Amino acid sequence: MILLATDYLLFELSSGERIPYSAERITALLAGQGCQRVDHEYLEQMVKAVFHYFRHEQARDTVTPEEFSQALEQVIREYLERPAGASPEVPADRVPSADLRLLAEAAGRTELLFFPELRRAVRMQLQRSPGRVEFHGLRACVKRLAGARRWCPRCEALRDRIVDYLRACLREAAPGECLLVVD
Repeated sequence: MILLATDYLLFELSSGERIPYSAERITALLAGQGCQRVDHEYLEQMVKAVFHYFRHEQARDTVTPEEFSQALEQVIREYLERPAGASPEVPADRVPSADLRLLAEAAGRTELLFFPELRRAVRMQLQRSPGRVEFHGLRACVKRLAGARRWCPRCEALRDRIVDYLRACLREAAPGECLLVVD
């Protein structure tokens, strides 16, 4: 038996056939089918989040196309239905939207909804101060999303994905010079 790479999922068809797909391949297929209402880079991040959700949070390596498309549809619908400047659903008594731990809580401790919340938080901060975007609580956020009590290699990978995602959001939303502070 061949071991499946961590960046692939097996899609089990109704015929029983299993086909391996990567997040990049799914993104290319969706982009080729005319998914123009969603930015390509953002679409790629959403697909990766759904992949991570099934592979790591659900600990599954096989899904049906219907399961995957329902999860992806939920993320895309959330992105399309909220206005660009809408604030994340953080309780009113908690002021800082820059607290990554609170964003993870607002997203229900799942990466599937965390990344759209993070993008909205970046946009909100850019409205307040276009030259500086600041987030804190990265370590606590990562451990909460990963469901880890101690820091582990999976936490490091998630931390890197979050920082890379923040950088990508800034490149898209603030093409000029902008300082990103994450601690």
